[in-house]
Amino acid sequence: MTAPKAVGAVLAAAAAAVLWFAGLVGCSASTAGIRTAAGSPSVAVIVGESPSARRPPPIGRRPESGLRWISQAELPSEALQTLQLIESGGPYPYDRDGVTFENREGLLPEHPVGYYREFTVETPGSDDRGARRIVVGDGGEWYYTDDHYDSFARIAR
Repeated sequence: MTAPKAVGAVLAAAAAAVLWFAGLVGCSASTAGIRTAAGSPSVAVIVGESPSARRPPPIGRRPESGLRWISQAELPSEALQTLQLIESGGPYPYDRDGVTFENREGLLPEHPVGYYREFTVETPGSDDRGARRIVVGDGGEWYYTDDHYDSFARIAR
């Protein structure tokens, strides 16, 4: 076998192996970024990122967390009052305001315990602290939840 034919055979075998593996992980040749050179006497394989890996994140979502952004105008008036209290350093209406939020749910970007602090957002008609909170990160990020940590939105500031 001549050198060009041997190289072609090796490339064809490599292409077959990549296509086989792509099938195992549930993608086709096109979604795996694999294509062959048309009209070439030998097989050339170009392997790159999946086209979906290059797509920008959905508008309004954070690439690192997937959380949606909300403006302060979208927050209830009680949340705006809590934001003002946080910015002024209190005094806070509840003893638990300012305590460490541990992110046990894992919905916020991962940081060491102590990075996040939580603050109560008053809930009209509730006889306790209610389900609404603002969580503040040491890096200056602010999050809002109205369902006691089942979901979060990043507050645009």
